[in-house]
Amino acid sequence: MKKALLLLVFGVLLTPFASFASEADLVVPDLRQSIFDGLGGINGWNLLFYGIVVIVLGLFFGMIQFNRIKNLPVHHSMAKVSNIIYETCKTYLLQQGKFLIILFLIIGTAISYYFIGLAHVSIPKTMLILLWTVLGILGSYGVAWFGIRINTYANSRTSFAALKKKPFDVMSIPLQAGMSVGLLLICIELIMMIAILLFIPGDSAGACFVGFAIGESLAASALRIAGGIFTKIADIGADLMKIVFKIGEDDPRNPGVIADCTGDNAGDSVGPTADGFETYGVTGVALITFIILMFGETGLMPNVGFASTLIVWIFAMRVLMIFTSVFAYLVNQAIAKARYSQADRFNFEAPLTSLVWITSIISIVVTYVVSDILISDLPEGLWWKLSTIISCGTLAAAVIPELTKAFTSSSSRHVQEVVTASREGGASLTILSGMVAGNFSAFWKGMVMMALMATAFYTVQDIAIFGDYPGIFAFGLVAFGFLGMGPVTIAVDSYGPVTDNAQSVFELSQIEKIPNIKEEILNDFGFEPNFVSGKHNLEENDSAGNTFKATAKPVLIGTAVIGATTMIFAIILLLKGTILSNGESLLQIQLTDPSVILGLITGGAVIFWFSGASMQAVTTGAYRAVEYIKRNIDLDKTEADIEDSKNVVRICTQYAQTGMWNIFAVILCLTLAFAFFSPNFFVAYLISIAIFGLFQAMYMANAGGAWDNAKKVVEVDLKEKNTPLHDATIIGDTVGDPYKDTSSVALNPIIKFSTLFGLLAAEIAIELIVQSDKTGNINYAPYIGAVFLVIGLFFVYRSFYGMRIPAKEVNTSTPQTKHKETQMGSNHQNQIKMDVAGKTSN
Repeated sequence: MKKALLLLVFGVLLTPFASFASEADLVVPDLRQSIFDGLGGINGWNLLFYGIVVIVLGLFFGMIQFNRIKNLPVHHSMAKVSNIIYETCKTYLLQQGKFLIILFLIIGTAISYYFIGLAHVSIPKTMLILLWTVLGILGSYGVAWFGIRINTYANSRTSFAALKKKPFDVMSIPLQAGMSVGLLLICIELIMMIAILLFIPGDSAGACFVGFAIGESLAASALRIAGGIFTKIADIGADLMKIVFKIGEDDPRNPGVIADCTGDNAGDSVGPTADGFETYGVTGVALITFIILMFGETGLMPNVGFASTLIVWIFAMRVLMIFTSVFAYLVNQAIAKARYSQADRFNFEAPLTSLVWITSIISIVVTYVVSDILISDLPEGLWWKLSTIISCGTLAAAVIPELTKAFTSSSSRHVQEVVTASREGGASLTILSGMVAGNFSAFWKGMVMMALMATAFYTVQDIAIFGDYPGIFAFGLVAFGFLGMGPVTIAVDSYGPVTDNAQSVFELSQIEKIPNIKEEILNDFGFEPNFVSGKHNLEENDSAGNTFKATAKPVLIGTAVIGATTMIFAIILLLKGTILSNGESLLQIQLTDPSVILGLITGGAVIFWFSGASMQAVTTGAYRAVEYIKRNIDLDKTEADIEDSKNVVRICTQYAQTGMWNIFAVILCLTLAFAFFSPNFFVAYLISIAIFGLFQAMYMANAGGAWDNAKKVVEVDLKEKNTPLHDATIIGDTVGDPYKDTSSVALNPIIKFSTLFGLLAAEIAIELIVQSDKTGNINYAPYIGAVFLVIGLFFVYRSFYGMRIPAKEVNTSTPQTKHKETQMGSNHQNQIKMDVAGKTSN
């Protein structure tokens, strides 16, 4: 019903639009016009073509890492668990693939109406644009699939490596897997975008870039949001059973554990990988769009040769980040191996931290050197000024993880305070102290981003060639610099799901209970296993994974916000260039303009709705999962019940997709509605969701990270499992789960999708205004917007009232009777049985 409704809306409301074109006019300049004397006079086209060789080598290195991990030794009991997790993940991804087909039909309808009905683009050219939209979707989807495949190989290999005396491989294997994912992601994205630059005609390439970016963003939004909902339903369901039944972490009798392992990949591998792919693509599209609008054939300040040089320079720098990341990784691995390979214990965060800083330093040095070679002949010292701006972003990508660790690392003062507060104040002070950490983190990170962006602006403010908009290009380059060490940023992010799964694989395999297992491992693998130290190292490494999962989140959300600034600029230029019959520009972006103030308020409202809607899907799904697990858990079993585990996975999938449908429908309809009400209002709205979203995401991500690692401190450092302190930190962690892994992370693709799709919506609205102004007829845009608003508000209503936990009848005449299923903090030693009506018995 929802699918049919959305398709019908597009079919009916977009039919009467007249011709208009803007994105169709984004003509990519001929790259052969740029000549680089520092490289012997090679032209830009040839330079990027040769760059494909570097990209292929990067892909080759990533696949070597994949095969190395696949061929590492592993006990069959662990490999079996790993394969179960992968098969469950595969089922989930296939279901998401069907979901993406439906979403493409909706977005494809809008794109087709725009280019054929509005821009009068030929059908073959429109089909080419749609092809690149599909390729964008497949790119995000494909790298996500690769991510779960290598991670589910790495989790069992890491778990098995933990049995050795020396824990170096417990750190090294997840990092190898992460580098493989990071390299594949960046290389595929670069090949696709360079293919558009080199092999698609210039008059079609601009529109293909936009279609490609929309496809990436669509897939990333769906996979990030649905994955975030799925993983936290499973995680909360599994965690709460530890309190209810006083069972251990990843107890195989808990049907939620397999679902949780699947969720670790769905939320922490599939989502971030697709999100990362989209982030790198959309940032590149934003910069290309700015360059074309400013310096292209029909730009504000036409200078096609300069535009061509800038585009080639940007992509040459992107190709080089593959080399710098691989080189930094190899250097860091050599250092880490020399320092830690023979150590009985070391800080697992240390090699990851050094990798980030080594990559950052190398990237900055290479940026200046290569820019001097490529663009030293540009006027006004542009080579070092542009290098400085990129370096601001690259530095931010190293400084922000340090700030993240200050609020989420197990050894940080904030996390230690959460533990201290929990000991005396229970779950209440657990939650409050975590909120403090989140709020402080948002302040400091916001100030750092502001300082670096200000530095970038002051570096280029006096450059005449950028006209009145030097800051916009500077901010776009800062976002580009954020991604300057892309494979490493993705690698440390992907480290987390492997370490989380490795701990679960250890428990689920029950390897300790296999008869004569020590002798078997000694004979087959040549070492005597130590199960106690292995379990401890896996738990400690999981804490490091939690920390570095948290470090990538602000980098990606920061990139989304700064990059969105450049995309919003395209809409501002459209408004400025639209002159009405009274001689005035349509652009009215002033703080005293009521539509701007209203747009700012509306953007904030939508961010808070989204946070609530995504968490509502988690809350209701977790309720259903807990209800099912409590009714079916059998503590007399000794191993996982696969059928019960599949049922929990089905519950997670159901609520993930239902929640995603509601959220997608609202974002789509409100984007169209607000653009049709007033383009100036819409610009303010987009700015607002970017700013509100930035701080909401940072607050939620780091509060959640603090709660997560506070629980790890209790489990690993204090060894106080199954105590009131442990219960309090588990409750804090379950609050933080949807904070850090559902709502906060999904704000990134939501902001970018709203901005990208908003370009289409704004252009439609502007044309309706222009036609009304020319003909004196009624402007139907506000009325069409009202229809979309009503539809959007309907789905807003559904996102809570269609998803809420069903109320159970309470007998008020016997208030002294308690429902035992709500006594989450009590020590339930006996199995609880629950019938369909929700009644309990022991």
